[in-house]
Amino acid sequence: MADRSYNLILTKAEAFALRIVRLYKYLQDHHETVMSKQVLRSGTSIGANVTEGHYAASKADFINKYVIAQKEAAETLYWINLLVKSEYLSDNEQTQSIIADCDEILRMLVSSIKTARMNNTTIPNSSL
Repeated sequence: MADRSYNLILTKAEAFALRIVRLYKYLQDHHETVMSKQVLRSGTSIGANVTEGHYAASKADFINKYVIAQKEAAETLYWINLLVKSEYLSDNEQTQSIIADCDEILRMLVSSIKTARMNNTTIPNSSL
């Protein structure tokens, strides 16, 4: 069950990261460099931390990596909202879709962290 949850979060985080890379390219083409680098860094970091969490050395390490991923997702939402407010991005269907994707990943991370903290089980990677 935990592996299924990991795979779902990772799949969504990877798809989201690809959207962020495309957003970065778009912003670079429109001469926005500072915020585009920030959103690229935080938006692609989510999946990297989820992966690190899956291979964590302990339950505490797993939770720590997921908390970092959660923070990165929250930061990504901040940058996207700032890009909208500064009018580098239009508040259109595509922008709302990327915000919804990030929010969904954020909610999944919060749920996984709560579950891990409540359970007395080991981390999802059963080989540890």
